[in-house]
Amino acid sequence: MINLTVGEKVWQAVVYFILILLALLCLLPFLYVVAVSVTPESEVLRRGIVIIPESFTFLAYKEVFISHGIGQAYKITLFRTIVGTALNVFFTVIAAYPLSKKYLPGRSPFLLFIVFTMMFGGGLIPTYLLIRSLGLLNSPWVLIIPNLISAFNLVIIKGFFEQLPAEIEESARVDGASELQSLWRIILPLSLPVLSTISLFYAVGHWNSYFDAIVYINDSNLMPLQVILRNILLNVATQSADSLANTGAVSTFAIQMAAVVVTTVPILIVYPFMQKHFTKGVLLGSVKG
Repeated sequence: MINLTVGEKVWQAVVYFILILLALLCLLPFLYVVAVSVTPESEVLRRGIVIIPESFTFLAYKEVFISHGIGQAYKITLFRTIVGTALNVFFTVIAAYPLSKKYLPGRSPFLLFIVFTMMFGGGLIPTYLLIRSLGLLNSPWVLIIPNLISAFNLVIIKGFFEQLPAEIEESARVDGASELQSLWRIILPLSLPVLSTISLFYAVGHWNSYFDAIVYINDSNLMPLQVILRNILLNVATQSADSLANTGAVSTFAIQMAAVVVTTVPILIVYPFMQKHFTKGVLLGSVKG
């Protein structure tokens, strides 16, 4: 750093400037959303939308939580994300582990069938009829069971298992360990990076999903957070007309932005704790996948 030439220092300054500019371009839209959600209606009318408001109000958040069932939607989404991710990872691992063994009879047809499902699906109506015949309509389990194993994630974990040295398992067998004991005590501890990455994939997928809830669920008490957000963004103008008339201090746009913040912040809090495993896990698991 000290021995850099003038030209290298200038180039380094240009690179830092570009990186800071790109970071601001990514950060400003979210700051704008947060600012709109806490800006009073009177200030919006006077100054327009600003990044740093003169005064703050949380009436938009109060409106979102009281009038739009965000609390109940949070329970459903947390149940879906936590339980669904745990089941997803469990069933993906117990499916990927035997498929990573080249001596497994019928391994190639199984893999071909799994890859086939990545390119072709049954379609919406046949899937709906299957879900109905299984009695899963209007049940929170319909948000988890139909997508219990992702073929893409299974291929990633299988590829990671295949890269682990076979000598590790052979030594475990010499010591008398069974396949399940080798998986639980040796393979899984060595696979924490890819398991963290897959868990993040599943968790973000559950958190953001809404279409399956729209198709398979009619009970408003079972709607996840993203469906409520969608309803707020589409219908808040008419739904909040009465409340706006009563308060006069929060705009419809602020309510929409508050809903966006409420549904986005939790995943932003979780992501930094998983990020250190994210790149490493994807690269290690997908090289031979």
